[in-house]
Amino acid sequence: MDFTLSADQTAFQDMAQRFAADRLAPGALDWDRRKHFPTDVLQEAGALGLGALYTREDVGGSGLGRLDAVLVFEALARGCPTIAAYISIHNMCVWMIDRFGTEAQRQRWCPALAGMADLASYCLTEPGAGSDAAALTTRAERDGTGWVLNGQKQFISGAGSSAVYVVMARSGGPGAKGVSAFLVPRDAPGLSFGANEYKMGWNAQPTRSVLFEDVRLEGDALLGAEGKGFGIAMAGLDGGRINIAACSLGGAGAALDRAVAYMAERRAFGQRLNQMQALQFRLADMSIALEAARTFLWRAAAALDAKAPEATTLCAAAKKFVTDACFDIANDALQLHGGYGYLADYGMEKIVRDLRVHQILEGTNEIMRLIVARALIEAKP
Repeated sequence: MDFTLSADQTAFQDMAQRFAADRLAPGALDWDRRKHFPTDVLQEAGALGLGALYTREDVGGSGLGRLDAVLVFEALARGCPTIAAYISIHNMCVWMIDRFGTEAQRQRWCPALAGMADLASYCLTEPGAGSDAAALTTRAERDGTGWVLNGQKQFISGAGSSAVYVVMARSGGPGAKGVSAFLVPRDAPGLSFGANEYKMGWNAQPTRSVLFEDVRLEGDALLGAEGKGFGIAMAGLDGGRINIAACSLGGAGAALDRAVAYMAERRAFGQRLNQMQALQFRLADMSIALEAARTFLWRAAAALDAKAPEATTLCAAAKKFVTDACFDIANDALQLHGGYGYLADYGMEKIVRDLRVHQILEGTNEIMRLIVARALIEAKP
């Protein structure tokens, strides 16, 4: 496997790094404080092709691969993990419509989503169905040629701001085979939203519940075949997991850079912190962990690009390993700043707060371990 980036990969990685430095980093702390969702900046990202990285080009996508995408998300997260993570979720939704939608659905939704003039939200989790996603209870009942949805989704990123909601609902019996996927437009009668949640991190993107009260949909709102919604949701999450891991990489990389810079300036006991061997070892361990995480993530992304049979397992394993390692790196970077790391103005505590949720969403890291364990147990000797 060649770990050298191509000229094209280097070019769009550089573009994402410039956008992160010029348009994300300068506003990140202010957006976090004000709980402001910078939709104007998202539209700028869309104009650069960042809204539909691995969606096909005929509907406005960039047509890139999954390894290409993780390079972009890592670069964006160096500027703001919160906004990079939302862009990753949006990309997942656009790809699901492109991959599983009809031609009419692709043409209706993808072009505006690709440019991020419209935004998308992924609606799987419910108040009583998180890790046990197949136990969801939001109902989709047939009504003539259409459908009626009732239920509630929880912890939905972008809710209230998005133009379309990719909703998994129960159209049949219990379990995964009874779930179908639907595209619900923002203006659907009966669709409403809860209050914006007060959160530890990710304050620059809204997180709200989505409520369905007799939401009537036409038959063409069904995404994919009836009863295939759970598989569609899981296919989206393969990419979503490596995307969110890439956002952890970017945040941890930024934290490490700040720690290195701080230790070059800060003096204690008559010398700079970076001259103390114990702290040098700490930096070395952080750098080694970051590089190991990046290598593992690239392996998983390459497997997903190749449609390898082990891709789902590798994506789950990489998500668990990378998000755990990167949270630890960011937390260690804060520690190396001492009391200053705890101050909001330094930006370190924001990175720690933002990366913590990456160990929970897109499937908790406990569920990632379960996926890996099941693959081992079910493998043929």
